[in-house]
This record gives sequence, C-alpha cells and structure tokens, in this order.
Amino acid sequence: MTILGYPVAELFLYFMLYSFLGWLIETTYCSLHQHRLVPRGFLYGPVCPIYGTGVLLMILFFTPLTDHILLFYLVSVVVMSGWEYFVGWLLEVTTHVKYWDYSQYRFNLKGRICLWVALVWGLLSYVVIFWIHPPIQELYSRIPGWLVNSLCAVLLVLLLTDTVLTIRHLALISRLISEVTAAGQELQLQFALGKAELNDLLECRAALFKEKHGEQAAALRDSYRQRIIRLEQQSRRFRNRYANIKVSSRFTVRHEDIQAAAALAKEELQRKKQARREKKAQRRHTGTQP
Repeated sequence: MTILGYPVAELFLYFMLYSFLGWLIETTYCSLHQHRLVPRGFLYGPVCPIYGTGVLLMILFFTPLTDHILLFYLVSVVVMSGWEYFVGWLLEVTTHVKYWDYSQYRFNLKGRICLWVALVWGLLSYVVIFWIHPPIQELYSRIPGWLVNSLCAVLLVLLLTDTVLTIRHLALISRLISEVTAAGQELQLQFALGKAELNDLLECRAALFKEKHGEQAAALRDSYRQRIIRLEQQSRRFRNRYANIKVSSRFTVRHEDIQAAAALAKEELQRKKQARREKKAQRRHTGTQP
C-alpha cells in the first residue's frame, strides 16, 4: 500500500523518527530555557507527533516544489501554520487546555499561531527537505524489508498503547476541569444569592439565614477544593512539560487555586518525608540503646 508513491511502512518510520527528533529539539530548548529537565510532548513516550506529521506533509506535498524555492517557501509557511493552528484548536476543544499561546506576540491568530513562527516553519521546511531528509531516505533504502516490518510492528504497538493511556488521562483531566468549573460557578451563585438575600433581610434574621446556609456553602467550598486538588494531581505532568499551559477561556477554573493546591501538595509531601526521616532516626536511636 502506498500514499503518493511512498510505501505506508516507510512513511510510518519517517513519522516516528521525526516525532522523536522534534521531541529531542523541544526538550533540549525548553530544558536550557527553564534550567531544568523538561521532557516535552503530551504523550508519555519521547515523541511529539505534531513534528512527525508536519514532516510527512513536507515530504508528500513540498518535495514536488523544490525547483521553485519561493513557491516552496510560501506553501510551507501556509500549510505548516495551518497544521499548527488545527492541532492547537483540536487540543483546546478536546482537552479544554491550551498547550502553547502566542498571544504575547504581534500578528497572532487566537494565540495558536503567529507571524514569526510561521516564517520559521518555512525555513525549517527548507532545512528538512534539502538537508536532513535526503541522507535519512538513503539510510532507509539500506534497511532490509524484514527489519522494516519488525520495526513498524513494535513501534505501532508502543505508539497505540501510549496514545490510549494518554487519551484516558486527558479525558480524566477534561472531566475534572468541567466539574471544577461547575462547582466554582455554583459556589459563586450561592454567594451572590446569599448576599442579595442578606441585604433584604432584617438584621435580626441575618444570623438565622447564615446558620441555615452556612453548612451548604461550606460543603460547596470543600467540594471545590477537593476537585481542585485532584485536578492539580492529574495535570502535574502536563504543567511540568508546558510552562505556559492554561485552561481554555471557556472554563472558569482559577489558576491561583491550582497553584495553591500544588503548594499544599508540595508541603504535604515535605511533611511526609520529614516524618519518615524522624521515624528512621528514632528506630536507629532505639536500636543503639543498651
């Protein structure tokens, strides 16, 4: 089976290789920028499919344009920017999370793409098609057929397993975001109704109203906090990988609440570590007594 003259197995191996190289480049850049190891990508494995798919688009559609450099560059800018916009939109719609945001740059479109990144995509397309891909294509032609099939089978199983686990995790985060948003909105509504009714009540009845609705408000606050804590725990891996990650503007999850939950989780972890150290020290001290 072929696609535009390329065997599917060949395209799949190109996809996996360039997904890994894209992950390697992003991880290196972000790790140097943030002064810590930042393994990029929303999959568990060391791959960024957006790069693998992007290079496949270059190979399939840009290669015939290599004799017309200006047209090659313009098509690369438009197609690759369109692909990046589509992926950003799809992730935001399906997971309610924005993994990158170019809103701080001029000439951006809803923060998903911007002019300078689009121009860079054109340069990267030129480098890939004219400099990087030819030796890789030559190397592929030397791989025996049985090894190609074996690599495709193993990598496909690993990729599908990784994708299923990641989708399951993202679905959980998406549900938590919706639950936190609903809980927060209900909490705000209760506070607003309570304030309006208290203003209308006589002073002597204010205490009765507070007593009647106090437990309900406290339960709502506790439910909101518990959901925020779960959301912080489940989204920790993605927040560590994407420093500028944010919840879609269609949802009202407070970023400050998630940060507070993260701080509490860190404090609890430090407390448990300290308790374990004290327990070990106490056992050693007990064991050395005559």
